Amino acid sequence: MDVRTVPFDHPDAVKLNDEVMQEYVVRYGPGDDGEAEGDATPLSASMFVPPRGLYLIVYDDRDRPVASGGWRSQRRNGEGYEDGDAELKRMYVVPQARGLGLARRVLAALEADARAVGRSRMVLETGDRQPEAITLYVSSGYMPSPVKFGHYREHPGSRCFIKPLT
Repeated sequence: MDVRTVPFDHPDAVKLNDEVMQEYVVRYGPGDDGEAEGDATPLSASMFVPPRGLYLIVYDDRDRPVASGGWRSQRRNGEGYEDGDAELKRMYVVPQARGLGLARRVLAALEADARAVGRSRMVLETGDRQPEAITLYVSSGYMPSPVKFGHYREHPGSRCFIKPLT
């Protein structure tokens, strides 16, 4: 497996992002308007440009993209974030590559990068219909956050986690 830093708008990143959006629709259903929406969190490629963020893709031995994840800088902004936060985004492993430890590998690389550029904690928001993600984060040292943050912070199924990086 080969882990590469890529732009968030790289064609393989777009492909995996489209796949994770479809998975969100399957798990959570369509948006309030009845249309499939996935995750409506506003994201742009500029948010993942080092040193203010990072986006990784794991490629298999046939050079196929099989996993992804990124982090972006956050600061205190009234949405529950604190100065020095690195927010985890778009962690995803394609179904045929699950169970190989790829998500854990991506998570460790993202944490190390955020720590290296001085971020003080990793934060994330996930949903209650993603038990595999919650298990990964808890087993990796993440704790439930007393404060909710992120685009879905008001949603009853939202689950927020934090992990100190210092």
